[in-house]
Amino acid sequence: MLNLKDSKIKIKNKIATLMFNRDDIRNALTGSNLIEDIVNVAEYINKNKNISMLIITGNGSAFSSGGNLKEMQKKNSSFSGKVEEVEKKYRYGIQKIPKVIDKIEVPVLAVVNGPAIGAGFDLACMCDFRIMSKNAFFAENFINLGIIPGDGGAFFLQRIVGYQKAAELTFTGRKIYYQEALDLGLVLKAIDDDKLQSEAYKFAQIIAKKPANTLRYTKRLLKMGSILPLSEFLDFCALFQGISHNHIEHKTALKKIKNKKK
Repeated sequence: MLNLKDSKIKIKNKIATLMFNRDDIRNALTGSNLIEDIVNVAEYINKNKNISMLIITGNGSAFSSGGNLKEMQKKNSSFSGKVEEVEKKYRYGIQKIPKVIDKIEVPVLAVVNGPAIGAGFDLACMCDFRIMSKNAFFAENFINLGIIPGDGGAFFLQRIVGYQKAAELTFTGRKIYYQEALDLGLVLKAIDDDKLQSEAYKFAQIIAKKPANTLRYTKRLLKMGSILPLSEFLDFCALFQGISHNHIEHKTALKKIKNKKK
């Protein structure tokens, strides 16, 4: 089983729930073991065909505060050093997160239980879906600290809300509350605190019940659809469909439909 240092994981009904457990630092991704926890969970899920959905959420007051401000003020930290040193610390540190989440084969749902700030906001944007508490907020606040979104946030945010709105949110660093998040399509739902986890889990169950192999292939196609030319993309569609038609999941689905008609 997984050995996580700063998180908890629960697996039930083909749904893995990763809960950050560093409320003492508001689930900051740096100055903790959360980066390695995320990497380990992603690799575990890709090898475990009995998992069809991943939920990422936070325990305590925040989803994630992103970068650890106290860590930034230290002389010897993941943020200190000459240009070349800091570059390497980012490449082999927090940038592991977008790379590994991009490769997760199952749908990923961010359940934003509290503020998602900076890299915490970007982490939510890396997921396939977002459901937030009505008491939570987002903020792409790097500019207020005199730094840029070094974890790849400028890549993900504009793909959700478009370039102009992403630029406005990034250049101002302001907070986005639940109604605006809904209007922008940043989140699927905004839910009261007391019902957040249960309602998010219900949504996850709908997806987790779908044919597992088909789910993974469909996610791969959705990811590929945004980067491949149409002709090459259709080649992969044909290949994946050939696999799907010959898979037991397709035969089982047809049998169920036939039995319903009877």
